[in-house]
Amino acid sequence: MKLNLLPVIMAGGSGTRLWPLSRALYPKQFLVLQGNQSLFQQAHLRLQSLAAEDINVAKPCVVGNEEHRFLVLDQLRELKGEPSSLLLEPVGRNTAPAVALAALQAVAEGDDPILVVTPADQTVTDEAAYTKALQTAVRCAAKGDIVILGITPDRPETGFGYIRTEQAQADGARAVVAFVEKPNLETAKGYVAEGGYFWNSGMFVMRASRWLAALEHFRPDILEATRKSFDVRTTDASFVRPGKAEFSAVPSESVDYAVMEQCPGKPASGFVVRMVPLDAGWSDLGAWDAVWQVSPQDAQGNASQGDALLHNSRNTLVHATSRLVATVGLDNIVVVETPDAVLVADRSCSQDVKQIVNALSLRERSEGTVHRRVHRPWGWYDSIDFGPRFQVKRIMVKPKASLSLQMHHHRAEHWIVVSGTAEVTNGDKVLMLSENQSTYIPLGTVHRLVNPGTIPLEIIEVQSGSYLGEDDIVRFQDNYGRSA
Repeated sequence: MKLNLLPVIMAGGSGTRLWPLSRALYPKQFLVLQGNQSLFQQAHLRLQSLAAEDINVAKPCVVGNEEHRFLVLDQLRELKGEPSSLLLEPVGRNTAPAVALAALQAVAEGDDPILVVTPADQTVTDEAAYTKALQTAVRCAAKGDIVILGITPDRPETGFGYIRTEQAQADGARAVVAFVEKPNLETAKGYVAEGGYFWNSGMFVMRASRWLAALEHFRPDILEATRKSFDVRTTDASFVRPGKAEFSAVPSESVDYAVMEQCPGKPASGFVVRMVPLDAGWSDLGAWDAVWQVSPQDAQGNASQGDALLHNSRNTLVHATSRLVATVGLDNIVVVETPDAVLVADRSCSQDVKQIVNALSLRERSEGTVHRRVHRPWGWYDSIDFGPRFQVKRIMVKPKASLSLQMHHHRAEHWIVVSGTAEVTNGDKVLMLSENQSTYIPLGTVHRLVNPGTIPLEIIEVQSGSYLGEDDIVRFQDNYGRSA
């Protein structure tokens, strides 16, 4: 009989240390840092590769943020995939409640699959080794074990927690003796020299019922509160929304603190944690220094992405997104360019980038939250110019998609089609506009933009008025559940 495996992709989080590329409304798991696939897409494809003669892999269960739901769907559809369910956390409550939601969803569908839980923002360079290790973990979990993946350390690292283990057993797993907090450098050197210590990857494998039972044993308050929220959930297609008030009352706790660290040394509990080593070029990409480490480098140790020229520079990372970036005489530096912000940092201090994000938040600046190009379920818009009483946007609408039927109290708009075909509702008229044609929408007029074609529609929108904020909008009809 085949083992039924349910991938659970943890797609929440803001990735503040990869600012300015990663922002709250477009965090690092959805970024393409190399190649042509995002970290989230890479995680999905790796999990689908776990299928074997004795392992059946289901469509993924994704746990994420309401704000990112259409990003998840779009990125899966680019890979011709779709989720079995998309669990939308109304507020962040750390990983233990998030995994509890996934387990409750799995058993509610009448099955007890083996959950393979992974963050969406990690990378590996040896996918064959990844597949072999995860398949080993799945087979161990089928016997009732709770299995964690431990990364074989290649250097002393003070930024990760460690797992202390016993010798490997016949099935390739090791008994976990203890979980160890992030050490200082001398202690970390000792761990690497001694052996038997592994980095905690944040990936783990167990049956859905086993996780619920462990949570019931060690943290019944978390399970009870999560279950209350799940019991009043609403469902819309693949979107599953737990009750907001109920989920807000769930204690915030990580998987490690809630269960994993409770198991070693407590055999009477009946819950044993085992570890499968993973030596696959793993990185959690926790900061720009980690991105540099996993990036292809030239003879001088430089790594670059986008339009970059480096002269007399060493051990430097340049990530350019919208223009040429040139460096001269740099050593051990990170330069990240976006249309509205540029980061220059010493690579050894890249963990401190989150302090910039905190400062932006205190100053109520939008650059910490949203890019100049803002993604919407129908496409995107890019604010390319603005001034007193006017703003210019470039707007892309996906084929067959439409914006809401809406009006504005404080602004009028001019629309000019630059490519594709637009179906425009403008008051009581419906117009078909093609390239170089335009229309004017007076203040207070009900309007809508639709792309009826099979190629993307692009327009230039010129707004003018006394207030140009995104909250000056009254929606009368919307395909994405945003109507008043």
